[in-house]
Amino acid sequence: MSEAGPPSERYRAGMAVRRSVLGDAHVDRASAAITEFDERFQAFITEGAWGTVWAGEGFTRRERSIVTIALLAALGHDEEVAMHVRATGNTGASEADIAEAMMHVAVYAGVPAANRAIRIAKKTLAEMKAEKEEAK
Repeated sequence: MSEAGPPSERYRAGMAVRRSVLGDAHVDRASAAITEFDERFQAFITEGAWGTVWAGEGFTRRERSIVTIALLAALGHDEEVAMHVRATGNTGASEADIAEAMMHVAVYAGVPAANRAIRIAKKTLAEMKAEKEEAK
């Protein structure tokens, strides 16, 4: 980050977790798209979300993944739902975990929110399976 000099330890830790969860290709694309306009925001989420919350010791990565997908689904953040469903390939959360999270979304955030997120999860999981087959 150019504004504050070298990255902080929390930024470096956050970037390592972010890469571990989302994959190098995703993080490289996101990093390449950073401009002066969103540079501070990107540093903030890397340090805060990834370097503090995701790097914490209270939940496993699998548990964080499940909670994150449920929250994003409940809030209707469709692109983020897809991104975090894709990340389950790195976090250890299973399709069964995602389906269970959607049941909680249905009860606590409403059936329409869960229904929308289920469609997104099914599409993303199918894409992931197809990509895995192509790689064989």
